[in-house]
Amino acid sequence: MATSHKHYHHGRTPAAWAGSVIAAVGFLLGTVAFLMGPNWLLFWIALAIVLIAPVVGGVMSRMGLGQGA
Repeated sequence: MATSHKHYHHGRTPAAWAGSVIAAVGFLLGTVAFLMGPNWLLFWIALAIVLIAPVVGGVMSRMGLGQGA
C-alpha cells in the first residue's frame, strides 16, 4: 500500500531566499554601523532593510513564488 507523503521545500523558494538575503544584508550593514562608531544613520537604514525583508518575502509568496500552504 503506497502512502502519499507531503513534500516540504524547507524554504527553498525564491521568496524565502529573497527574504533571507535581504535580512542578512540588513544585519551585516547594522553590524558595520556599530563597528564604525556607532553610525546611527547607517544603523537605522539597516533596521529598515531588515524590516522590509519579511514584507518582500510575503509579497513574493503571494505572487506564487513561495511554498504553497
